[in-house]
Amino acid sequence: MIEEILPDLFRIEIPMPKNPLKYLNSYVVKGEERNLIVDTGLNRKECHEAMLAGLEELGVDLNRTNFFITHLHADHFGLVAKLVTEHSRIFFNRPDQEIIESRDGWDPMVDYAGLHGFPEDQLRAALEAHPGYRFHSDWIPTLSILNDDDVIEVGRYHFRCVMTPGHSRGHTCLYEPDKKVLLAGDHILIDITPNIQCWSDAENPLQNYLDSLDKVSHLDVDLVLPGHRRLVTDFQGRIQELKTHHRTRADEILVILRQGPRNAYQVASEMTWDINVKSWEEFPVSQKWFATGEAIAHLRYLEEGSEIGRQQNGNLVTFLLN
Repeated sequence: MIEEILPDLFRIEIPMPKNPLKYLNSYVVKGEERNLIVDTGLNRKECHEAMLAGLEELGVDLNRTNFFITHLHADHFGLVAKLVTEHSRIFFNRPDQEIIESRDGWDPMVDYAGLHGFPEDQLRAALEAHPGYRFHSDWIPTLSILNDDDVIEVGRYHFRCVMTPGHSRGHTCLYEPDKKVLLAGDHILIDITPNIQCWSDAENPLQNYLDSLDKVSHLDVDLVLPGHRRLVTDFQGRIQELKTHHRTRADEILVILRQGPRNAYQVASEMTWDINVKSWEEFPVSQKWFATGEAIAHLRYLEEGSEIGRQQNGNLVTFLLN
């Protein structure tokens, strides 16, 4: 599916088979000299075919096309290596670049999940089912690093980079002040909430995310172009809904911890999730992974706010009310 949103700005729907996100919104901005593609899809056959078909219909020459990738997750970054040419530039952010180029791989995340109660016998299965593990980029092309307030000009559009850490460490949006448009990646979504996960005690991604919502709330925006699902027209209203959602989630965890100390995996199993299964045991292992990561993010947020504390017995961390 291709949709023209504004003159020379198009949305290509890139399918994500067997994934609750359903599809990625890849945005194509056409210019006389250079084009820009914002986010690409997973590194898999279905995504590649849909992208090439969309670009052909739009008459986009990849030799005259640059890329802007909002963040490192595979559904946004994974396909870019199959699309770049020797004439392409890939605009990206430094914090996520450092993660991609780290030699640590997935092992620290797996160890951290085990520390927070994720069953050891399911850890390998969770990793192998993770779309970021299965459909990541074949190789990492040279990345052109942009910072906050840097500008990308494409045809009639003048985009300003707005760094919005939270969903990832270096997540970055593009803002067009004259058109009052925000290409938001996974920072602001409709129908669903961006998944905020935490896999390190050195980070507080939920606080970062809430701060980033405050940061973009000062922008004059009429239309949000998200990475998934429908476009967002009530910018301020959706920001408030997202902030309320996360406070409600945090309060839910406080209620769970009133029953006694819990590890993050146990907390996740007692939280409310919008997934069509009867019990936590029926959750697909990949969804248990995402749920546990989100539980940890909220627990870290509450811990940093001194609302809860932790205790560690051997190789297991549990949380309790202060």
